[in-house]
Amino acid sequence: MKKILWFLSGLLAILLIGLATQYHADQPLEKLKKKYSYPESKFTQIEGMPIHYKLVGKGPTLVLLHGTGSSMHTWEQWIEQLKNDFQILALDLPAFGLTGGHPQADYSIEMYIRVLHDLSVQLKLDTFALAGNSLGGLIAWRYAATYPEQVKQVVLLNPAGFPRPKTTKTPMAFSLARHPVFSKILLKITPKPLFVKSLKEVYFDDNKVTPELANRYFELFMREGNRKAYVDRAKMKLSSDTLLLSKVTMPTLIQWGQEDAWIPVSDAQRFARLLPKDSVIVYPLTGHLPMEEKAVQSANDARNFIQSFLRKP
Repeated sequence: MKKILWFLSGLLAILLIGLATQYHADQPLEKLKKKYSYPESKFTQIEGMPIHYKLVGKGPTLVLLHGTGSSMHTWEQWIEQLKNDFQILALDLPAFGLTGGHPQADYSIEMYIRVLHDLSVQLKLDTFALAGNSLGGLIAWRYAATYPEQVKQVVLLNPAGFPRPKTTKTPMAFSLARHPVFSKILLKITPKPLFVKSLKEVYFDDNKVTPELANRYFELFMREGNRKAYVDRAKMKLSSDTLLLSKVTMPTLIQWGQEDAWIPVSDAQRFARLLPKDSVIVYPLTGHLPMEEKAVQSANDARNFIQSFLRKP
């Protein structure tokens, strides 16, 4: 019995030491600004949040919305490819990046729509094309359904929207955030190896998850308020009434990574069946982020799609 107690005590000590090494304090916004803002970065107050955005390039406006756990940095290659053809607005959505959490912990899709609309009014953007990935894709098509007179074309990259079957395996990051105990631990103890593992799930090519990219995602996740926002969001049931897709009446391009481990490529056809005017492009050997793994090709496809309608009388 004594040997068993010694063994269990040792095991507990190892576990506690391991957890202690994964303790990470929240990082202040001003510190992260110095490392992760751009020369063109600006901040504006909307609903009590410092919305981080940048507006670059010339031409008709294209708005870019990132997905869960990400930031505007995910669009860097698209911006480089497209800034000579479009005025591009990219932003850190509430709960992510340098923007941070909502003061009232409101992470409904309606909140994201309000914030984007308020920002467009501030910037005097009367009309624009709208592109979004994952959560950003869900926000994009919901926004287009709400403001069809403002959105001229839509590009959806592996968008969310359809509920997952109960048999679907939930990514570990979401499972931990929804757990009544682990969600509280996650606010202070954030194991970086598990974080990197989750990152690798969204890329088909694990080599894309470089130390620099992993550090950026991790450090922005440590922004004060972002971990709590992640947990609060994960516990919410996002409204995603796909019947609203019938109100997305403008031309829509669906881009999908064939090997997406988070949202299956079969959803591309589910969207296509409900969208009145759509085109679908599936990229082989690509995961959840076509704008990163197939940056040049997906950006060119988006450019050609949007410009084909700009040329029409």
